[in-house]
Amino acid sequence: MGGISLFAQNRLTVDLSTLPATRNAAPFTRAWDNFFIQFPPWPANINWSNFNRAIIRIKYFDENGVEIRQSDSRAVAILVYDPAGDIFGLPNGGPSSNIPLKELNVGGGSGMVHRDNGARISLDRAPGGINFQNNDLSVRFIEVTEITFFRR
Repeated sequence: MGGISLFAQNRLTVDLSTLPATRNAAPFTRAWDNFFIQFPPWPANINWSNFNRAIIRIKYFDENGVEIRQSDSRAVAILVYDPAGDIFGLPNGGPSSNIPLKELNVGGGSGMVHRDNGARISLDRAPGGINFQNNDLSVRFIEVTEITFFRR
């Protein structure tokens, strides 16, 4: 059990070393390809409804492993409750019963989740994983650098 590197009443940062991977091993082969990370079990004493913001930061890379400048329409992050349920969400974005957060422009100018203030979120239970997608084929790899939940 674990998965957190910092846990205070109002802030939780995921310990990336406890995740099965932080970067897709094989390059994406098409736009809207998927890189899913299942979270390890969380400690039982976390009150997820305390958190109303999330920060998700990533880097993205081309086919040669060269980091690409971040912009809109390159990467998507989809936080999910049940990894066996819907991990894609509505095509036009927005949360659903299994998806408390879907950010379409991670790292881009119109995205919010990668900023210091994060994106608004409403959690009623522990998230089970996170799915990343590339919006276009220029992005072949996505690497997670931070996942934090906090109260503001």
